[in-house]
Amino acid sequence: MSVSAIRESYDEYADRMSRFEPVDRVLLGRYRRARFGDLDGRVLDVACGTGTNFRYLPDAVDLVGIDVSPEMLANAEETLADLDRNGTLRRMDAGDLEFPADSFDAVISALSTCTFPDPVAALREMDRVCRPDGTIRLVEHGLSDVWPIARFQEWRADAHYAKSGCRWTQEPRELVESAGLPVEDVSTGPFGMITTLEVTPTRNAEP
Repeated sequence: MSVSAIRESYDEYADRMSRFEPVDRVLLGRYRRARFGDLDGRVLDVACGTGTNFRYLPDAVDLVGIDVSPEMLANAEETLADLDRNGTLRRMDAGDLEFPADSFDAVISALSTCTFPDPVAALREMDRVCRPDGTIRLVEHGLSDVWPIARFQEWRADAHYAKSGCRWTQEPRELVESAGLPVEDVSTGPFGMITTLEVTPTRNAEP
């Protein structure tokens, strides 16, 4: 899908996704907290959606959230208000971040690479805007390592993408490595469908 098609799709789903947030908290909250709960400094949340990640970040961080969907950002604004925390939200394409290099101490994203028209470009943009001594943290979903589930995902992959713009058979670690980003740490969740990664900015990677 194009960026405009993704924007239209997620404008449509924004309110529904906001209502789903309590369920996400039960299913994925511990994974988000484990990857995002120890960050500090200036933090960029790429494809922040309705602001689901915000509650898992320490209160002291200087939070900036970007998303391509105005409706998602409207819901994210409400999330900031509900959490009584400060943050800056901007409409922006993840594949073309409007920030100078080395702008953030940490860059985070969750359940997003599956929707980017060019996920490698988006990951490289995350790397560009992250300071060399910073960190990139991802919580992603992908192809299950349980055969019956994986078979179903593969069977429904095209229809699922056509409906929601989500590639749910991706391999998150392979995607990150194909972008040339060094993986510092990786863990997986139930049925191998959830992958969380800590990524070292390329300018701070071992030669």
